[in-house]
Parts: sequence; structure tokens; C-alpha cells
Amino acid sequence: MSNLELKKANQMAAIDLLIHNPELSKKELAEHLKLGESTIHSWFADDRFIDLYYKKYMVSFNSKLPMVLDSMIREAVEGNVQAGRLVLEHSGKLVKNINVTVDSPFEKFLKAEQIDAEDIIDAESEEIKEKIETLPERNKINDKPLKRKISEKKAIERIKKGKKPSQEKLREDRASRYALLQRAKKVGLKPLPSRRPTNSERRKWLKKLEELESKQRQNLQA
Repeated sequence: MSNLELKKANQMAAIDLLIHNPELSKKELAEHLKLGESTIHSWFADDRFIDLYYKKYMVSFNSKLPMVLDSMIREAVEGNVQAGRLVLEHSGKLVKNINVTVDSPFEKFLKAEQIDAEDIIDAESEEIKEKIETLPERNKINDKPLKRKISEKKAIERIKKGKKPSQEKLREDRASRYALLQRAKKVGLKPLPSRRPTNSERRKWLKKLEELESKQRQNLQA
């Protein structure tokens, strides 16, 4: 492997570590990669490295948005009004400050055909009534609006910020990922993608790693 290829591989490994462990300092990053701290500082002074880091981070960021939205939807279904508003705004179903000053196509149709609007409204009312009767049971927390408002704000903040794992757990995760990275390097296996891999991708990658390690041991024994 040439020096340029080695540098690129180290940079990709650094970006992967930073994406999944944004709290890592440059010193800790250098220790993980077994490189000089000055090397890490030089990368962060390189616009090309920063651009690549940003692009990879945005891929990881966008991959998490569906999970965030799904969490918001679950909160909304449970009756969290603020979560419901955010979901509707995200989907374009909630539009603020709109004044309609023209007849709708339905109103124009009624005027043109001179249909008795009351008959139609009665039919729609029956349909709405049926839907209302199938609504879920009212959440009792609605009886205490102030308590609910505080609870909803806390739930939204937890979703936005995410729960931070303990420092011990973070260290264990970093050590585990670093060990896997070193094993992959020894057998020439590309690291997992910088975005958070799916369980299926991770299982396939680990299986491939074990196969390559087994093959390497066999070659050494031959």
C-alpha cells in the first residue's frame, strides 16, 4: 500500500470514528489510530479532509432522520400535541396563516349543479361520526394540561438531543470498534461504511472478517 493510499485509509478511519464518537478529542483520535497528534491537526487544516468529513457526516445524519421522525410519530399517537404539530409541519399537512378568498372546486360544483348542500353535509357528517367512534380512548393526562405540556417538552428534547450513553459505555464501544478496525486492516478488509450499518450489513461484514482471518491462519500454517 502506497503512502497516499495509507493516508486515505487512515483519514477514512478517523472520519468513521468521529462520526460515531463526536466527543473524541484530536489527542484521543491520534491514540486510536496510532498516529502523531500533529498529523491529526494537519488533516483538520486541510479543506479536502473537512469537506469529506462533512459529506460523510451528512450521510450519517440523514440516515437517522427517519428514526427521529418515527419517534415523533409515536409521541404524536400517544397524544403529544407538540410532536403531532412537528410531524404535520414536516409532512406539509399543517400550513400556517392561509386565507382562502376564492371558491373551492367543490363550492363551484355546488353552485353550477344547484345541489342541495345540506344533503351532502348530512352524509359527510354520518361518515365523520363513524370515524370518531373508532378513535382511541382519550389519554387521561389531558386532564392536567400543565403537567402534560411539561412532559411533552421533555419528550421532544429527549428525541432531539438523544440519550447520551455513559462514558464507560462509550469507551467500551470505541475500544470494540477500534479492535474490529485493526483486525480488518490485517486481512485487507474494507471497514464498515461511515454511516450506521444495518444489523444485516454488520453480520455480513463480521462473517467476511472471520472468513478472511481463518484463511490467513491457514496460509500461515501451510
